[in-house]
Amino acid sequence: MQDNIRDDEIRIENLEVFAHHGVFVEEQEKGQIFQVNAVLYTDIHRAGLEDNLFYTIDYGQICQFITEWMQQNTYQLLEAVAEKMSKAILLKYDRVIAVELEIRKPYAPIPLPFGCVSVKVYRKWHTAYLSVGSNMGDKVQYISGAIRALASHPQIKVKKVSDLIQSRPYGVLEQEDFLNGALEIETLLAPEELLDAIHDIEDAAGRVRVRRWGPRTLDIDLLFYDKLIYESDTLVIPHADLQNRDFVLEPLSTLAPNLRHPILGRTVMQLFQELPKEKRTKVEML
Repeated sequence: MQDNIRDDEIRIENLEVFAHHGVFVEEQEKGQIFQVNAVLYTDIHRAGLEDNLFYTIDYGQICQFITEWMQQNTYQLLEAVAEKMSKAILLKYDRVIAVELEIRKPYAPIPLPFGCVSVKVYRKWHTAYLSVGSNMGDKVQYISGAIRALASHPQIKVKKVSDLIQSRPYGVLEQEDFLNGALEIETLLAPEELLDAIHDIEDAAGRVRVRRWGPRTLDIDLLFYDKLIYESDTLVIPHADLQNRDFVLEPLSTLAPNLRHPILGRTVMQLFQELPKEKRTKVEML
């Protein structure tokens, strides 16, 4: 399995649900039988030791949830059913760390001999680390507002928040000092989706991207996303310059000192200790 997920599984096989999903109008009107296979990744160690349902997942309840969800929603594509239902399961059941979901359509309208068509997805909660900063207006309020906006997003959980530090500007020195902090979040969003959500929060705070490293009401950077190494036209993970930024590494080191950079191979604390240090002022979060 992947990052920090135990090998414990709860499996549901061939759950039959009569529902109304399909591209054709007749499928949505008349409905048909679907089969659902689900693998729920969780930690059942304590449940096994104590023989207590409280510490595991009630598979009967999950079956009922899947059935009701499929009957209360209608989508054209199996891909949409699998995508949206997997996230619905993860959002509803805290003990489900990840889910593998297969939606089978044994009676698909295909005029040829076939056994079954299906779509399978694997979805999980991802751990990401963000840096947050401001050097305009009420800096603390801008940062506090950003944290509240992240926490209110339906697919983001804010797990840890660092103290704020005051730092001199980086890159362009002729501007006010910054307040900087770091956050640990869990999210169901893919990296580019998370970046879009971050940009929406920055825009709502009046962020204007005129000058690189210039003054800003709010600056949120995506530093790490699981152990992912990723590069696109709009996003690089891990953040390409974080190892050179003590104002990022200092607050991050209080949240995840042993988090290891997947490319450089050194921990956040090691990266921070390798940089020249300067005196900082801790600022209380409102």
